[in-house]
Amino acid sequence: MKIFIGYPPLRSQWGQPTLGQNRQFRWYGNPSYVYPLVPAMAATVLAEKGHDVHWTDGVAEEWTYAEYRSRVVREQPEMLVFETKTPVVGQHWRIIRDLKEAAPDTRIVIMGDHVTAMPEETMLESPVDYVLTGGEFDTGLLSIAEHIEGRGPLVPGIWYREAGGIQNTGPFVLGKRSYEDRPFIDRDLTKWWLYGEHLYYKPAAYTMVGRDCWHPTCTFCSWTTLWPNFGTRPAQSLLDEVGMILDKYQVREIFDDTGTFPIGSFLKKFCEGMVERGYSDRVFFSCNMRVDALRQPEYEMMAGAGFRLIKLGIESANQATLDRIKKGTTVEDLVRGCKEAKQAGLSPHLTTMVGYPWETSDDTKRTLDMARSLFNDGYADTIQATIVMPYPGTPLFDEAAREGWLRYGSDWAKYDMTRPAMTSQMADEELMEMASELYGVFMSPRFIARKVMSVRAWEDVRYLSHAARIAVGHMLDFWREGRDLAKPQ
Repeated sequence: MKIFIGYPPLRSQWGQPTLGQNRQFRWYGNPSYVYPLVPAMAATVLAEKGHDVHWTDGVAEEWTYAEYRSRVVREQPEMLVFETKTPVVGQHWRIIRDLKEAAPDTRIVIMGDHVTAMPEETMLESPVDYVLTGGEFDTGLLSIAEHIEGRGPLVPGIWYREAGGIQNTGPFVLGKRSYEDRPFIDRDLTKWWLYGEHLYYKPAAYTMVGRDCWHPTCTFCSWTTLWPNFGTRPAQSLLDEVGMILDKYQVREIFDDTGTFPIGSFLKKFCEGMVERGYSDRVFFSCNMRVDALRQPEYEMMAGAGFRLIKLGIESANQATLDRIKKGTTVEDLVRGCKEAKQAGLSPHLTTMVGYPWETSDDTKRTLDMARSLFNDGYADTIQATIVMPYPGTPLFDEAAREGWLRYGSDWAKYDMTRPAMTSQMADEELMEMASELYGVFMSPRFIARKVMSVRAWEDVRYLSHAARIAVGHMLDFWREGRDLAKPQ
């Protein structure tokens, strides 16, 4: 069976969309594409089962929609698959309608966190053939392909059309929480070179040893709807994958995009293996981590094993907010975690959010002040700021609906971070300015002076220039959006 897997190109005045491997959606004027590992694994599994799989990521390839459409019409795949998110699901419905007219024999499958939360909506709003709910794209798509060929029933969690009506196979089931039987991703098939421009060392590659976070309680995270329970491969398996990547692609950095990298015995075995196999001398390794998960000795173990960047979810400097979103951390954890990671030789990257309906201007300034302090004290190197979004399926969305905070109802295109989607105690333009200022802490004179003094090679200059360009781009995005919000409507 000929199968297209990827993302149709999308249009917006704000730039390119972040879709694959992103828990928060945003349009970026200066895009850098993250490897969509879960769809890539699905493509690999389908190819291993003998299907003729084509990787068609029109977003990362920067195709026009006409180019993407012509490929579908010309090649007439039997199955076309793509992932969606809340702010672009309406665009995807229109694309499905168009493609079903242009290639009526192609079966279209859509998947992702939005359709997991609201599968019937997409069946009613578009002529899509299948909606795959949950995060097991590999086993779900294989089931659909075999079902189309008459070789087996559909697994739980699939909505489909039959006898002129809408049917479904019931709630999705995660099954066993080990991925040891999955193959390594076919990076040539899925065009690995299109992704990772934002990482420090080039060439760079991605892994994803777990799905997705072993602390899946944060009320804002849409990926908890896909994997409400954590599953992983063994440390030995990830080490084998690292070795394969190094031997085949000679990369200089690997980022593991598991929602939260495994700790405990897994982390110890992985770090020991990186040193014993000599990988720590050949590649830098980076990951996502909870800011309260580790202490100084563990950070030092990671640094000794070749770890470089560590992404830490700060979210807010207000304890009441951390408790309300069930982050499970304290403000003291935020400072200590960044400080100990940096002192161990790692490079902390902070993720923050503004726009919580219950936070005042003073509360938001507290987050800004803490971020500025961490940068000025040398405990953080880069930052990511977003407007908190209530995505369907999350506890935050349910709370927002219950409390009357939702400003746009089901007008999903407006949940794209170009404006607050929930009511706030701050004016919209002030909120956008705050988000811009969070990126501005990266540009403080004290921080810049420290970074200039740390330059040891041309690669450091190149990366700092690249990081500054991204930070300025994000600042301008928020400034432009805030300016537009301030205009009379």
